[in-house]
Amino acid sequence: MNSVIDRLRRTTDAIIGEADLLERLGSGRPLRIKYGVDLTAPDLHLGHAVNLWMMRQLQDLGHQVVFLLGDLTTRVGDPTGRSATRPLLNPDSIAANASSFLDQVALILRTDPAVFEVRRNSEWYDAMPVAELLGLFGQVTHAQLMARDMFRARVEAGREIAVHELIYPVLQGYDSFAMRSDLTIVGSDQLFNEQLGRHFQQRLGMPPQVVITTTITPGVDGRAKQSKSLNNYIGLTDTPQDKFGKLMSIPDELVEPYAHVYTELPLDTVAGLAASADAGGTSARDAKLRLAAAVVTRYHGAGVARAELQAFQQTFSARSLPTDIPTVVLDGPVATVLDLLAALRPTETRSHLRRLIHQGAVTINNTRATDPTAPVDPVELVIRSGPRTWHRIRPSPTAERE
Repeated sequence: MNSVIDRLRRTTDAIIGEADLLERLGSGRPLRIKYGVDLTAPDLHLGHAVNLWMMRQLQDLGHQVVFLLGDLTTRVGDPTGRSATRPLLNPDSIAANASSFLDQVALILRTDPAVFEVRRNSEWYDAMPVAELLGLFGQVTHAQLMARDMFRARVEAGREIAVHELIYPVLQGYDSFAMRSDLTIVGSDQLFNEQLGRHFQQRLGMPPQVVITTTITPGVDGRAKQSKSLNNYIGLTDTPQDKFGKLMSIPDELVEPYAHVYTELPLDTVAGLAASADAGGTSARDAKLRLAAAVVTRYHGAGVARAELQAFQQTFSARSLPTDIPTVVLDGPVATVLDLLAALRPTETRSHLRRLIHQGAVTINNTRATDPTAPVDPVELVIRSGPRTWHRIRPSPTAERE
C-alpha cells in the first residue's frame, strides 16, 4: 500500500488522513473517490489533469471515481478565488457544461461503470426539506466560515459577501457525506471546503474522507495559475500542435515543475531537464523540446509527439517557414502592430495580444516586434504571433489600386 501512496506522492502537496488511506487501501474494498466540479467553465487544463491522472492510477487498481456534477451548487456559485460575487448560470448553460465536462474527463479517466459513477448534487438537495437544510447550517459556525482567508480579505476590502456564498462550503462539504466519499483529490484552494466534508461525515456518523491536495503550478506565463480568462493555460482539448507550441513558450524556470507534475518522466530525467533549463540558451530549448514531447506523448501518443517535434525543429531550428501558412487579405486599415494582431486574431482580447508583443512572441518578416504602438504597413508580410501561429498578409485589391 505504501507503493501506491509513493506513486501518488509525486504530485501531492499534502495528505489529510494518511493513516486512514493506508488502512482503506489495505482493506481490499474499492474506494469511492469524490471528484466534484461546478459547471461554470468546462475547459479543463493540464492543472486539472494532475488530479485526474492520480484518480486514473487508482481506477487501474479497481477503485471507483464518483464524478459529482454540482448542478445545484453551480446555481449558488463557488466563491473560491473570487473578489466579487459570481454571475449565476441558466439551466441550459449548466446542462451544456455538464456534457462538455463528461467528454473531457473521458480523455483521461476510465468511464466503464465498474470504476466510474456520475452523480448530481441536485439528487439530494432538491429533495431535502428546509428544516433539514437549516439543521446542516446549524452544524457550522460563523467563525469557521470566516476563518477562510478569501472571506476575510473581502471583508477587509469592504466588498460584500452574499449569504449564498457563505453557505457554498457547507453544501460542498455535505456532498462528501451524501455520496459516501472515502477520498477526494483536489487543488489546495479547495482544502477548506473538503475539510468541511470531513466535519460533516464525522458529525453524521461516517468515517471522514481522506483529502489529498495536489501541486499547483503557474500558467505558461509563469505568473498566475492556469486560467481561461488570462489565456495562460494548456487545455486538454488543445491540439497536439498547440500543446507543443505552448510548452515551448514557457519561461525556463517552469521546465522542472512542469516535467515533474505533467509527465511521467523518471525523476532523474526531470532533474537533468532542470539543469539544462538553468543553463539557458540551446540547452534550455532542448529541455523544452523533451518536455513538450513527453506531454504530447501522454495525451496523443508517441507517434504524434515525434511528428510535432520534427515539425517544430523544421520550422524553428532550420529557420524554415511552415508550408501551410494561411493567407489573410485585410479589408480595413491597420495603423499599429497591435491593430494588425487584433485583425488577425479577432477572438482574443487586446490586452492578451499586447502581452504577446511585450513578451517578444511576435515577429514580422522575421523581425521581432516589441512595441504595440509601432506603425505597420500591411503590405506583403509574414507574421508569427506565439509559438506556432502564422499568417501571411496580402494587401486588399482596393489598397493595391490606390
